[in-house]
Amino acid sequence: MLDLPGARERRVATGGIELCLVELGDPQRPTIVLVHGYPDSKEVWTQVAAQLADAWHVVLYDVRGHGSSTAPKPLRGGFTLEKLTDDFLAVADAVSPDRPVHVVGHDWGSVQSWEFATVSRTEGRIASFTSMSGPSLDHFGHWIKRRVNRPTPRRVGQLLGQGAKSWYVYMLHTPVLPELAWRGPLGKRWPGILERLEKVPPGDYPTSSLPNDAAHGAWLYRDNVRSRLRRPRNDAYAHVPVQLITPTGDVFLSEQLYDDLDSWVPQLTRRSLPAKHWVPRTRPNQLASWVGEFVSAVESARTTGAAVETRASGPYAEWFGGRLVLVTGAAGGIGRATALAFAEAGARVVAVDRDAEGAERTAESARLAGAPEAWAEAVDVSDEQAMEKLAARVADKYGIVDVLVNNAGIGLSGPFLETTSEDWRNVLDVNLWGVIHGCRLFGRQMAERGQGGHIVNTASAAAFQPSRALPAYSTSKAAVLMLSECLRAELAEKSIGVSAICPGIVNTGITATARFVGTDEAEEQRLRKRAGKLYGARNYPPEKVAEAILRAVVRNQAVVPVTPESHAVRFLSRVGPGMLRGIARLKPPL
Repeated sequence: MLDLPGARERRVATGGIELCLVELGDPQRPTIVLVHGYPDSKEVWTQVAAQLADAWHVVLYDVRGHGSSTAPKPLRGGFTLEKLTDDFLAVADAVSPDRPVHVVGHDWGSVQSWEFATVSRTEGRIASFTSMSGPSLDHFGHWIKRRVNRPTPRRVGQLLGQGAKSWYVYMLHTPVLPELAWRGPLGKRWPGILERLEKVPPGDYPTSSLPNDAAHGAWLYRDNVRSRLRRPRNDAYAHVPVQLITPTGDVFLSEQLYDDLDSWVPQLTRRSLPAKHWVPRTRPNQLASWVGEFVSAVESARTTGAAVETRASGPYAEWFGGRLVLVTGAAGGIGRATALAFAEAGARVVAVDRDAEGAERTAESARLAGAPEAWAEAVDVSDEQAMEKLAARVADKYGIVDVLVNNAGIGLSGPFLETTSEDWRNVLDVNLWGVIHGCRLFGRQMAERGQGGHIVNTASAAAFQPSRALPAYSTSKAAVLMLSECLRAELAEKSIGVSAICPGIVNTGITATARFVGTDEAEEQRLRKRAGKLYGARNYPPEKVAEAILRAVVRNQAVVPVTPESHAVRFLSRVGPGMLRGIARLKPPL
């Protein structure tokens, strides 16, 4: 029995075997059926199921021969997709006899669920299908045939690449040896392998039934793979809306396997997740969010008769839909543009700024732009205690942040000898310590959650270039750049990416609040106006920086120059640092 509040276990007879299933949540609500993969049992879904059960009727079952379900006799021929479909229909009839169920499958659970979603005898029994890390064998067979019959260098590369990733499939077709390995040393070492290579946290998974589950499950491959890949069905079209969640770091399956999927699925929603294969254990929060959102959209469409529409849109929707993003300095400029860009991609947004009204305006605009939820928080990032309270409040009210953008910053210009200690403290408190506070507090929450994440720190082109006019500002941004590089090295083992964004001259309001030391008030106002005109004439929009930030998260880029001058300065810092030192001696045009 699963150790979850309200779990109810029952057994269902089908085809000479008994399936063990567990129900959670209110049976009067729409039903979500979670189907596990190989060599798993239903316990792989525990964390996802617990989160979904608050809003849905959730059902987990052990596939035949796994966990507490009995195995067919003989094993050979007992695991065909046809028999697995019989099992699914028996489960669906038992838990939701009067309305179709929503199916979620991982690995072999997804492979068999593709059969459920494409054969005619299940029409009317399935409302939607969410697939992860398991292609349809029919689609896979046609994918192979297209590349064999019409080879190109790219297609041949795809075949060879997937062929190398599928090494384990060949091994599982070997007689007897897989069973001996799983019931011997491999079964004992498997939990440690998952923890070390996949970063799967320890817990109620895998269970003690693993050696037998894996030995029985080898017949999933033997009974289906070769026959279906040789003779794939030509009518394998999905008769339900499908959500495809693709872990981009999956060592067993290539992302290119799904290139042709749109031709098989009339209603397809794509999602991408920077994770490895076992996402039900390493990314349960994100999966529960996406599954819940998709099921809600399908249920709404069933009621209204409209097309299925999820909130996410735009080129990055498959990456950020439903994720929680926090942006500091969000009242204007790059911060506001970044918050709105994430909102357009369907992310939930926390807009942080010491300007409370500005943060609220950004949050309101984010909701209009497409964020399912957006909130404003008024905080001075230089205040350590205030940031600690913010981190605790965000975790309690909204959840653990998936993407943190430390963007808040202030400008300071003037000669070093006329920059006071107070001036230095002010610029370092915001530009450097604000970033340190954000990285330390929210980065620790990401690390403790154990589901990865991403930190973006806004540095500057000034981080590459010495300047007699910007000694304090350039120092603060160079420190942010080095901090980002150090954090990137440390947090990589926790699947947390870190990017330093280095804009150049961007048309924002930073010049209106920048300080110019060593001048009287009138001269300072004149310099602000001239700087504002220069930035306005350059007219590089903050929206382009925001796009670079989203792209950096998707690609997990380390250092990202944005404007042409930023690219040029970084290049010179590598190949001609002496030239930059010479340029630094020139008096600025202001």
